[in-house]
Amino acid sequence: MHKNYFLTLLGVLLAGMATGQVKKQFAVENTDACESIKLQIKANSGNCYIKPSQNTDILNVFSNQSEEAFSHNFIKTINGKVCDVKLSLEELNQEGFGQSISSRVFNASETSVRVNTNSGHKFWKMYLSDAKTYALEMNYGFGNANVDLSGLSIKKLKINSGSADVNVGYLSGIENQVEMDTFYVKVDLGSVNVKNLSLAKTRYLLADVGFGNMALDFSESPTVSNTIKGSVGAGNLIITLPKNDTPVLVKIHDSWLCSVKMPSGFKKIAENTFVSTSYTQDSKVALTFDLDVSMGSITFK
Repeated sequence: MHKNYFLTLLGVLLAGMATGQVKKQFAVENTDACESIKLQIKANSGNCYIKPSQNTDILNVFSNQSEEAFSHNFIKTINGKVCDVKLSLEELNQEGFGQSISSRVFNASETSVRVNTNSGHKFWKMYLSDAKTYALEMNYGFGNANVDLSGLSIKKLKINSGSADVNVGYLSGIENQVEMDTFYVKVDLGSVNVKNLSLAKTRYLLADVGFGNMALDFSESPTVSNTIKGSVGAGNLIITLPKNDTPVLVKIHDSWLCSVKMPSGFKKIAENTFVSTSYTQDSKVALTFDLDVSMGSITFK
């Protein structure tokens, strides 16, 4: 066992001592037959954490919950050189759906994206191997999720939040080890905050906002050109642009019911089309936004 991984697990155990005994709930061991991993995780509630690990196991899951507190569905199959893992976690006696919907609708913020990082007393901590390539899909119902992708190899990423608060980023500042094909993120009533998107090395980002809030952080210069397609219903989308002269093109299809705030210095070159001062048609590394908004708001910072 690697020293760093031992220290990580020790930290997990110490963190959980105050709330109950931490146990390993699930583990998927590495096999040479699997060159890449298709991992689907679904959690209806609780506090979920995903972190990188130097351990060779494909997946390790720890929790402080008892076996009687949740039900699960765990499937592992191997198709060719792809290991397909599906893990569904359902906490029993969670908050009623109607109660959660009401609190979201009547307490939604129109100006900022707030992600509750309070770990509470029930949690899942999941560790992915930095030695494998993943197509990762995560579905969260209620509660909180914190996803650290630092140093992992994520080929495709899909995040779907119902009424959960989700925080995604590269906390150690280590970029994705492969070029990501597609990053898809959807929020219905919750909040999603995506930090350090330049480290994802994704070429395509698809964003879907219903009634909730989403923040996309492009504040650092991208290493590859990004095409961002987004749709906003009645929610809020906040986009932080790079601080330097990265070329940016924005197309927005709006309505009279919505609110759009463009950054200062952008020039209108066509109907609903704006560019930064450094943008040209032959820009090699650029950010291209194609956005639709009906009753919600889009804010560029």
